[in-house]
Amino acid sequence: MMRIFLFLATNIAVVAVASVTLSLLGVNGYMTSQGLDFGALLAFCLVFGMVGSVISLLMSKFMAKMSMRVQIIEQASNADEQWLISTVKGLADKAGIGMPEVGIFHSDAPNAFATGWNRNNALVAVSTGLLQRMNREQVKAVLGHEIGHVANGDMITLTLIQGVVNAFVMFFARIIGNFVDKAILKNEGGPGIAFYVTTFIAEMILGVLASTIVFWFSRRREYRADEAGADLVSPAAMVSALAALQQSYDQPSDMPSEMVAFGISGELKTSLAGLFMTHPPLESRIDHLRQRYGV
Repeated sequence: MMRIFLFLATNIAVVAVASVTLSLLGVNGYMTSQGLDFGALLAFCLVFGMVGSVISLLMSKFMAKMSMRVQIIEQASNADEQWLISTVKGLADKAGIGMPEVGIFHSDAPNAFATGWNRNNALVAVSTGLLQRMNREQVKAVLGHEIGHVANGDMITLTLIQGVVNAFVMFFARIIGNFVDKAILKNEGGPGIAFYVTTFIAEMILGVLASTIVFWFSRRREYRADEAGADLVSPAAMVSALAALQQSYDQPSDMPSEMVAFGISGELKTSLAGLFMTHPPLESRIDHLRQRYGV
């Protein structure tokens, strides 16, 4: 229920902010008596596409804390928590970023994620399963991987890519909708029902196709984050951590779908479904590290 409320609240905020922004820009409509105003349409789509992504980025820490029920370590209550905080602090200093918030979420599956709107205001969280099933050197490598995501600015880059993709999906879907409404069905008046139905269907289809671009970048950033973990800790520790994750596939992940892209292990898919993977196969990631570092 909380996740549904947060989803609705985010969308209401997106619509409100986008509407105000469009009014300030003087873009109140993209349909004219002569047809589509492509300049106004492009501005409309860019604003809605980018604003939605930016708001999601700004709310990412809050949403992650609520959906994953992350317990932020304000003050260490035991030796393990103290080790976790000091390890993150050391890795953050080494990577040249601000100290992230550190948290733990309950999950039997070993996993971790990092999120936040900039490299000096991030959140790094690990699962209870990760702490229980990996040794400290492996956990440190996983933390190095997540710190790598933050230092590389992956959250911001992914947000920009998603915003541009959203904008172009909206743009071309409305062009297709207008074509069907005017050229095929010969509707001479304002936009008819065919425009809205076709636009909706086109957005669904184009959205699925365009998402492969976002997933491709997500997979690329995992290799870079693995390299960061290897550089910040050691190549052997990073390979060992990934190998330990391989052995945990018998334990299903209970991470919500909206957080999968931010986790270290992701999901294992093959064949055509591989285009929609947020993470490369662990075998490929291990091979990449072994070839790069000779481990």
